[in-house]
Formats: sequence, C-alpha cells, structure tokens
Amino acid sequence: MNDKKMPDTEPVRDARVLGVPKMLILGLQHMFAMFGATVLVPILVQGYGLPLSIQTTLFFAGIGTLFFHICTKLKVPAFLGSSFAYLGGFEAMAKLDAGKYAGMDPAVKLQYACGGIVVAGLLYVILAAVIKLVGVKKVMRFLPPVVTGPIIILIGLNLAPSAVSNASTCWWLAIVAMAIIVVANIWGKGMIKIIPILLGVVGSYVVALVANAMGATVLDAAGNVVPLIDFSGVASSAPVGIQPFFLAKFDLTSIFVMAPIAIAAMMEHIGDMSAISATVGRNFIEDPGLHRTLVGDGIATSLAGLFGGPANTTYGENTGVLVLSRVYDPNVVRLAALYAVILSFSPAFAAIVNSIPTAIIGGVSFILYGMISAIGVRNVVENRVDFTNSRNLIIAAVILVCGLGFSGGITFAIGEIHVTLTNLAIAAIAGIALNAILPGKDYEFGADVTEGRSGDFGRY
Repeated sequence: MNDKKMPDTEPVRDARVLGVPKMLILGLQHMFAMFGATVLVPILVQGYGLPLSIQTTLFFAGIGTLFFHICTKLKVPAFLGSSFAYLGGFEAMAKLDAGKYAGMDPAVKLQYACGGIVVAGLLYVILAAVIKLVGVKKVMRFLPPVVTGPIIILIGLNLAPSAVSNASTCWWLAIVAMAIIVVANIWGKGMIKIIPILLGVVGSYVVALVANAMGATVLDAAGNVVPLIDFSGVASSAPVGIQPFFLAKFDLTSIFVMAPIAIAAMMEHIGDMSAISATVGRNFIEDPGLHRTLVGDGIATSLAGLFGGPANTTYGENTGVLVLSRVYDPNVVRLAALYAVILSFSPAFAAIVNSIPTAIIGGVSFILYGMISAIGVRNVVENRVDFTNSRNLIIAAVILVCGLGFSGGITFAIGEIHVTLTNLAIAAIAGIALNAILPGKDYEFGADVTEGRSGDFGRY
C-alpha cells in the first residue's frame, strides 16, 4: 500500500495507493473530461432562446453524480453530466408558439421544459421497479451483448460529428490537443501516463494563449474573424455567485415533448453501464444492479429538472478517461463531482473555462468518442457474439442502420402533440424487438462471468 507508483499493466482500483495529491489531480482530469460537454448543453439551449444556466447545470451534475454513487453503493465509477439527448426537446419547446405558449416568456417556457424532464426521470424509476419485480435476468434477456454492443458503438459514432465540427473551428489547435494526449498516453511514464486528458486540455490551452497573444484568429459561425480566445465573458463575471434556481412547471404539452426522450436516454444508460462494466472488469448490471443505477440516474435527472437544470446522463467521456488512465476507483469520480459543485458557485470560473477554444474540446473528443465505440466492439468480442449466426448478424445490422440512418429521428403526432424519437431510441427499440421476436436465443445473463472477460454478461 506504500507503493506510490502507477503499475504499467494492472489497473488501480484504490487510488489511495497513489497518494492524495495524485488523487486530487485525477479527480481534476475527470472534471475536465465532463466539463466541456456538460456546459455545452446550456450554451446550446441558450442559443435556442431559453435561459438555461451554466452554474445550475454544473451544480446538478455534481449533486446528481454524488446521489448516483449513494444509490449504487459507492461502487460504480460513473459521472452524470448534462444529456445531449434532450436538446431536441429544448429546441421544440423554444419554438412552441400556440395556445398558452403563444408569446410566453422564454424563462417560463424553460420552467415547463424542466417539468417534462422531471417526468422523464421518473420513467427511469418505473423501469427500475420492473427490473426489481421480475429480476434483472429476465429483463436482460431482452438486452444481450448483440443488442448492447452495437448500441455502445452507436453512442460513440453519433458523437463523432460533434467532435469533427468542434475541431474544424481550428484544426491545428485540435491536432495539438490530440497530439499531447497521444504522446502522454503512449510514451508517458508514471503520472504523465495517468492524466493525458488533463494534459491535453491544459497544454493546448497554453498554446492557444500564446497564439492569441500573437494575434491568432478564427472564423465564427457567421464567418467573421474573431480572436482565438474570447475573454469578454470573464471580465463581466463575478468571482462568487449563487446559482439561479427555479421551480419547474408541469403541462401535458411539455411532458409529451420531453418525456419520450427518456426512451433513448435509458438505452444509453444501459449501454453506458455495459461499457463501464467492460472497462472496469466488474459486472455492475448485476452488482449493485441495473435497478439501482437506473434509480440513481433517474432521480438525479428529476431533481435537476425540478430546480432548473437539464437532464443528466452517465457520461461516456469519463468512461474514456477510465480506459486511458486505468484508475477505476469511484472516489476519483466523486472528487470530480465535488469540484463541479464548488465551481458552480463561481460565475467567473465558468466564464474562464468557457473561454477554452471549441477546437480543443473537439480534439479531446476525437480520442474519447472513438474510445466509446471501441469499447462497444470490445463488448461484442469478449462476449463471443457469433456473427456467423444470421440471427445475430441481422440484429446488429438493423441496429447500426437505424442508428446511423435516422439522423433526424422520427416524429409522430399524438392528438395535437408531436413527439420525436431519436435515432438511438429507434435503434434500441428495433434491436430489442428483433431479439425478442427472432428464434434461437441462447443467451443467459450472468453465465460464465470471468475476470479475464471483463465485459461478459453471459455467453453465446
């Protein structure tokens, strides 16, 4: 226990062996991994015209993560950040201009949108109750690796355009961020090898600061030439400030807009739990149980929506950090949650972090998003899914085509309410349905789980 060196091959499951200073830095790395995507959600929602707060978003990301860890017996090294799946719902709410929503103040519209998020989170709890009632094995028969593996792959592939879009704002800076991460992870020794993401963000930001001082510029969305780094928001921000909380409001229209998105988010959750289990080498779907992880994620989402925050979701970015660092101690993730809560009280810090060029976020995302898809491939391989079996081949093929082909989702009407299912939700529903209908199921959840096959939730 006194050895402070990071093993080259064995993962670290108790970060205390590394010492407190290194633990604090590792927590900081997880905080940076989630920060860009987490604050990007309120930035995008503000672009729709709804005043979603960055401070409130950070606060509930931290609080939601800590609550999730309590629900899961402190076993699962997952971080809950703001979900991108609900962006379509926020945009739809912003555009509502009929009935009671005609001429409604955007701040009030946001309250109704958050009411829909509260209901969406409660759907998690309903699914968790079903799992608790009939048992996870019966439920997981509908979610074997031939279904969850391709879904995990899709999670990374669907995020890929975002990485490219962000990186394209300044390719050379994105490449600098990627290069630092690759060099640190492949050739780095000791602590350098553990924190490649943090080094990639900080190192490329230092390069950007130097380039900005020398007059470097980029083009904004409107095609105007702007400085590489914009500090205008920092100057106008107070060092300390309370988050702008508010109470959600409820209406059937907003519920039908926001709540159905939970279908995709729950499948994403199950895929993420599979990915984290495969990464860490622990079957978290069985222990502490999928019902506990769903309750933790769902109530964290409802709690955030109730007081003015966006929906939460388990973050693939932090799973990517687990893959790179090989430090699997949940205490490190809880440190990141505490950092998020503390920093949510500082508008100035949020403004400083928001000054990080989008290209840096894109460069880091290139590595992390690809890692997520690679974990999905690993999940399929380690579970020995037989793709010479036409049944398995058809299921995986339909999932991938649905997830990549229905880029805009499917919109249908319930009365006067229009509901949209995202491509990930369509892929998950199609995969689950085909797995239930097609004959030849021989998957048994929990069979032959071994340390050597870490993602194994059963064998074909």
